[in-house]
Amino acid sequence: MNIGRVSNKSKSLPYCLPHPSRHMRFSSYKFVHSAKPKQFDKALKILNIISPKTPTTPSVDRPSHLRLIQDFLRTNSNQDSTQSNSIKRIPNVINQLLEATSVNDPDSDSDSDTTRFNFDASSLSSGVSSCTSLLDLRGGIQYHCLGLTSGFLASAYVGSSLITFYGRCGRLGDAYKLFDEMPVRNVVTWTAIISGFAQESQIDVCLELFSVMRNSTLKPNDFTFTSLLSSCTGMGALGHGRSAHCQIFQMGFQSYLHIANSLISMYSKCGSVEDALYIFENMRNKDVVSWNSMISGYAHHGLALEAIELFEKMKEVGIKPDSFTFLGVLSSCRHAGLVERGKNYFNTMVEYGVVQQLDHYSCLVDLLGRAGFIEDALHVIFKMPRSPNAVIWGSLLSSCRLHGRVWIGIQAAESRLLLEPDCAATHVQLANLYSSVKCWDEAARVRKLMKDGEVKTYPGFSWIEIKNKAYKFRAEDSSNSRLREIVTVLDYLGNHMIMEEEVTAFQVS
Repeated sequence: MNIGRVSNKSKSLPYCLPHPSRHMRFSSYKFVHSAKPKQFDKALKILNIISPKTPTTPSVDRPSHLRLIQDFLRTNSNQDSTQSNSIKRIPNVINQLLEATSVNDPDSDSDSDTTRFNFDASSLSSGVSSCTSLLDLRGGIQYHCLGLTSGFLASAYVGSSLITFYGRCGRLGDAYKLFDEMPVRNVVTWTAIISGFAQESQIDVCLELFSVMRNSTLKPNDFTFTSLLSSCTGMGALGHGRSAHCQIFQMGFQSYLHIANSLISMYSKCGSVEDALYIFENMRNKDVVSWNSMISGYAHHGLALEAIELFEKMKEVGIKPDSFTFLGVLSSCRHAGLVERGKNYFNTMVEYGVVQQLDHYSCLVDLLGRAGFIEDALHVIFKMPRSPNAVIWGSLLSSCRLHGRVWIGIQAAESRLLLEPDCAATHVQLANLYSSVKCWDEAARVRKLMKDGEVKTYPGFSWIEIKNKAYKFRAEDSSNSRLREIVTVLDYLGNHMIMEEEVTAFQVS
């Protein structure tokens, strides 16, 4: 994930909010200096135009913003031939920028540096927002340049839009650079940067930023808390989520509908379905998102009957289910093995005007496959109105492994690899399937493909929260200082489970 870069001339400094001269150490990019291609002459020209010989706005750190854009241009200029299309399109951005701003050529004899602009901060912010919705990195960089040339980048709303844009595009380093250099910040700015890190489930950074915001003169709004709850949900940080809930209650946001919906999602996904149900039952007004969040919470914990009962109650009170509602119900049915009910719900979607999407087909295929109806699941895939994605083939593959259907499993694995050729887990599963039927040459071919393509497997991990701190555990990781104690507890739990099974078997006999 590309999230900014640091100069190879600067030394790493310990980061501490809110010192303005220190940037967060998210990654360690290195500049690769090479000859500049001719196609970037215009890019360098526009950067020279943007950078004034004498600073006209001391409060705005223009050189830092210019380095950000220069980094973007260097990144694209150093790509290999497989990304030549993305390189060729950069001059088009610069041409559009030159035409939009009508700037003067710095090499001309004219001493005039005046520039006329036919837009304001509001239209510039709207343009950035449109690029955000389309994840158009090229267009966003263009608007960033326009903000520099026009001076509108000092506007908190333009800066907030750009922070949101970079965050949605996965460039958190660039987003924080803008945030750190902004002369004026409002609650929208803080919410934008917190939301960016929440999308990547970086809860520690979100909490640190939130703490600094609380210590400033600004107060968080309801959208700030929604972003904070989202980060807690992504990391399963129940303790931090409860703390955020307390602050929400103190500031009087608990009656906001979207806040209540976020709390339901946070509690259910963090393992406290009772708290989620309490909030749901005590809501004065509920919308379809409220019902969906609670149904999904039940499905997440395998409480299929509760989810189905809530779905039926939802219809009784006159709330029309949408695609997310059926997704939660179908997910509940597949975990509980309710094949007929799941098929019935899938078929009745059209009665509510809901179009069956790939996620719904994935649930149906998984439902049939887990129950052992492998041929029926394969028939559903072949009859789909659109091409199946890698998730659907992965669901069929898992079912085939569970029920020992090797040849259909091989077909599913090969079909998935056509869509995700870099999926290491599918390579391993396919090689094991070939080996199980003694097709040694095919198994060796798959492993050679992994080696030639440098496809590597990465160990899975889980985490547990203790006293508001999340601890991660990776497979085959022996770096934990308390590893011996952990293994001892696991052995004790394993022996306890064996004893419970033996007692149960004795009582039955």
